[in-house]
Amino acid sequence: MATYTMKEAKPAPSTNKGVIFWLRENLFPDVKNTLLTLAGLYFLYTILPPLLNWMIFDATWSGSKEDIVNSGARWIFIVEKFDQFIYGFYPEALHWRPNLVAIICILFVFSFKYIKSIKVKIAGIILFPIVCYILISGGVFGLETVPTEKWGGLMLTILVAAVGIVASFPIGIVLALGRQSDMPILRTLCIGFIEFVRGVPLITILFMASVLLPLFFHDGIEFDKLLRALIGITLFQAAYIAEVIRGGLQAIPKGQYEASEALGLSYWQGMILIILPQALKISIPNLVGSFISLFKDTTLVLIIGLFDILAMVTLTNSDTNWLGFEVEGYVFVTIIYWVFCFSMSQYSKSIERKFNTEH
Repeated sequence: MATYTMKEAKPAPSTNKGVIFWLRENLFPDVKNTLLTLAGLYFLYTILPPLLNWMIFDATWSGSKEDIVNSGARWIFIVEKFDQFIYGFYPEALHWRPNLVAIICILFVFSFKYIKSIKVKIAGIILFPIVCYILISGGVFGLETVPTEKWGGLMLTILVAAVGIVASFPIGIVLALGRQSDMPILRTLCIGFIEFVRGVPLITILFMASVLLPLFFHDGIEFDKLLRALIGITLFQAAYIAEVIRGGLQAIPKGQYEASEALGLSYWQGMILIILPQALKISIPNLVGSFISLFKDTTLVLIIGLFDILAMVTLTNSDTNWLGFEVEGYVFVTIIYWVFCFSMSQYSKSIERKFNTEH
């Protein structure tokens, strides 16, 4: 009779290999990487100390303009003009309304990926901008009306970017499908629109939206300046979204289309249930890249008389009591843009991990 002996189990290798081992494996594995690591450390040594001294240790954080004695950043300028950077010329007594919109926006964004029902998602996408517009603009439910001329700062930047992203996405999907359509007229129109928009800079589109759109309306009809900018930015972004989604559609194997036909699904059923979900998952990195570019391109609304957060730096610096503080203003705006763009990038990565079906 055969006998079996149980081998003594070996202890699992320790995952904690120590800091020295990690440094040797990742930073000093060979001569080339060691030289690059030392060069990087020297670069940080020459850059970080003076930067930290200017931004934090030698900075002036409170007081008045007369209290500035250090050579570091004068953040009291940001503190003094903070409301204008964030809200523009929005009435101070009504700041609770954009603040409430910001809270709703954060809750909506972070809960959206956990909502299972497609109908609830569509309803939320439709109702969300309506509720936000009512809260900010007013005019109904007893809310005081605030004209768009008073909107500005970071509030306007987020508003323009959000509307451009949300509105351009479905239009871009339709354009991408139209470009691949078998109907010659529809395909030609979609290709013509996409190629025309992608062939001109956004600043040209904004000028056209500001100057040409009012010509299509009768005399006496006022067309809001902000609405013109939103239409121009939406159409501009839709063309780029269409190309991103078209790339995702081309990456789908032909067998997926044949499988949807074999199941007896119509074109739209197969596209919505099988093809588009896969194409959108593939396109997430490029879509987020386009959205980040749009967020940064909102600074161009200054050319049609809208004051976003970057334009407010120039405007507030023209105050005779605060001349020469533009450096602190631009650094502050740079940090704001980095925080938002980095957050969008990290949010997209979480969506990619959630919909990752390869493992």
